[in-house]
Amino acid sequence: MKAKILFPAQCLLGEGPLWHAERNSCFWVDIERGILFEYQWIIKETRTWKFEGRLTMVCPGTANCLILGLNGGIARFDLNTEKLKWILDIESEITGNRCNDAKCDISGRLWIGTMDMAFKPGAASLYCIDKNLSKQKKLSNLTISNGMGWTADNKRMYFIDSPTQSVQSYSFDPINGDILFEKNAVHIPEEMGTPDGMCIDREGMLWVAHWGGFGVYRWNPLNGGLLEKIEIPVPHVTSCAFAGENLDHLIITTARGDLNDDELKKYPESGNVFFLKMEVRGTEPNTCIF
Repeated sequence: MKAKILFPAQCLLGEGPLWHAERNSCFWVDIERGILFEYQWIIKETRTWKFEGRLTMVCPGTANCLILGLNGGIARFDLNTEKLKWILDIESEITGNRCNDAKCDISGRLWIGTMDMAFKPGAASLYCIDKNLSKQKKLSNLTISNGMGWTADNKRMYFIDSPTQSVQSYSFDPINGDILFEKNAVHIPEEMGTPDGMCIDREGMLWVAHWGGFGVYRWNPLNGGLLEKIEIPVPHVTSCAFAGENLDHLIITTARGDLNDDELKKYPESGNVFFLKMEVRGTEPNTCIF
């Protein structure tokens, strides 16, 4: 399978693709340039907003708002007024750390990970934030906290700490948000790139973006087997999400910031956002309750 260009974003570090059903559009961010993109699915028009510093992720919020990750914390962005309101510090006190990937669980809690910008091993953590803005550290001693996903019955959570080359499986309690490590569900050989962002389809299979792997790969977390690959004509594939009215398209973000001039000439579409019509469907993202 080969994907086509959805929008020539030319992101330094495209990330965080998100389908927003109410607006019939998809969002993503360019982390390094602090840009939020909105691609309107039907009319095929794109809007952008620029923020100070790095913009690391976007999640759906209530009342036509988005929850954004900005360097050391999270903020609420009102799409009607275009006003930004700071919500909570995450690790702003740790010099060199920033927020990274994030998703909401079925109860509306925000799960957000961090990373050291020099990729210092063990410097990152994964946090869970509830409706009262209570912040609880769920995992520590991470390096690059990345993709997340939950099974349809919400009894299991999958999580990626990129340098481990694996997708970890945790038992998950949707009532109180407790997690317990089960196993490394998928191991990704280094020659296939490094696991980055991730989403899950309605069959419970994982779609993992491989940084340095020229594609999005579908993995079976029950037996660790590789099922198929979506080919992307750029090396650094960062994340993916199901989109469209029927959630039967996959949108895929990529990056160009780590490539030199010769590599950019060889892979000029790096940083663009790609899409592909799928045979399997995904599910709508959960909404943050704060």
